[in-house]
Amino acid sequence: MHILIYLAGAIVFFAMIMVSVALHEIGHLVPGKIFDVKTTQYMVGFGRTLWSTKRGETEYGIKAVPLGGYCKFIGMYPPDPASGKLRTVRTGIFQSIADSARQAEWEDISPEDDGRLFYQKKTWQKLIIMFGGPTMNLILAFVTILIVSLSYGLPQSTAQVASVSECVIPIARQTSSDPAQRQCRPGDPQTPAVRAGLRDGDVITVFNGTRVTSWNQLSDLIRDNLDHEARITVRRGGQNVDLRPVHTVITGVESNTDPSKIVQAGFLGFSPAQQMVHGGPVFVVGQLWSMSEQLGNVIIRFPVRVYNTAANLVTGKQRDPNGPMSIVGASRIAGEVASTGDVNVSTKAAQMFLLLGTVNLSLALFNFVPLMPLDGGHIVGALYEAVKRWLARVFGRPDPGHADTAKMLPVAYVVGAVIGISGLILVVADVIDPIKPF
Repeated sequence: MHILIYLAGAIVFFAMIMVSVALHEIGHLVPGKIFDVKTTQYMVGFGRTLWSTKRGETEYGIKAVPLGGYCKFIGMYPPDPASGKLRTVRTGIFQSIADSARQAEWEDISPEDDGRLFYQKKTWQKLIIMFGGPTMNLILAFVTILIVSLSYGLPQSTAQVASVSECVIPIARQTSSDPAQRQCRPGDPQTPAVRAGLRDGDVITVFNGTRVTSWNQLSDLIRDNLDHEARITVRRGGQNVDLRPVHTVITGVESNTDPSKIVQAGFLGFSPAQQMVHGGPVFVVGQLWSMSEQLGNVIIRFPVRVYNTAANLVTGKQRDPNGPMSIVGASRIAGEVASTGDVNVSTKAAQMFLLLGTVNLSLALFNFVPLMPLDGGHIVGALYEAVKRWLARVFGRPDPGHADTAKMLPVAYVVGAVIGISGLILVVADVIDPIKPF
């Protein structure tokens, strides 16, 4: 039964991700249709077509490899600026790639399509079409996390002490992949929290004369204090208690934006208690912003993190629990959540929706990366064209015409190859050495 529930949870979650991908493409398709861009295909998945149906000029279908999707808009690349033709052949590898792309598009372009090609649309229309997909994922992330926030609540760290750390562990041992290295040893110095007399259950109300209103504020105060004196007041047993003044120490602590990264900062030595907080739209937007900071850091270092994942897989080192994963890994976590007996059904549902929201936020942010073939690359191309034409008008120069985005195809192929190889590595890692949620 445990296996069946695990498989059901993983399959259902994978299906929800593919629905999110399908809706991402709807975010492109609908404005494309509204602005009358010739659209020949709307597909969920890649590779061989499993099922399709044609409505008007557009073929709608499902493909064999369920790891993405696409809308095929015709006329993505403008005519060659030198010849004014869509079909040209010249020497030079980069120009040949651009010309080949234009030549391939010519097969789907007829004279009556004039005015319906993507490159012919106004800048604001192109931007709406390209922003539509990631925006759909942002909406899905907002809605799913809002549902969790209103119905179940989101875990938030507080200024209450959950546990006090006994010792200050050197940075070299903190960053070790061996959990035994991250335990206290004889000779390790006591933490400032122990020396100050901090206890489990205390609520820190004042830090160096500043009244504490949230965990984030308190965390920043401690980090910024470095190795200076700390005067702390706590609420204990209904009374305010001034603790013994101590100096915080400078050591390695988790980065606020990248939990896998250790940074030098002030350290007191305790873990905050968690509480479930119910909040509305404004609260959820704040949570999405905080999540975006962390996910953005992961995306910026994505190639390095994938390389580290591959290296750990080969060498047998422990996988970074905060590292990237594929949708296969996310689905495995969903299966673990569904099949665990440690939490009730409402908690499982909340964790599944929270995971789905996180995946959609990741998809949105990843697609905003300003490199082709991602949506962000096409957005940058449209903005570049608009700025170039605006500058020409300002300085009284002739209209430079459409930006030749086909020249960016070599970059698109490299980025596409990196994404494909990275995806394969992460799928293998998620099968062989999956990240465990518990």
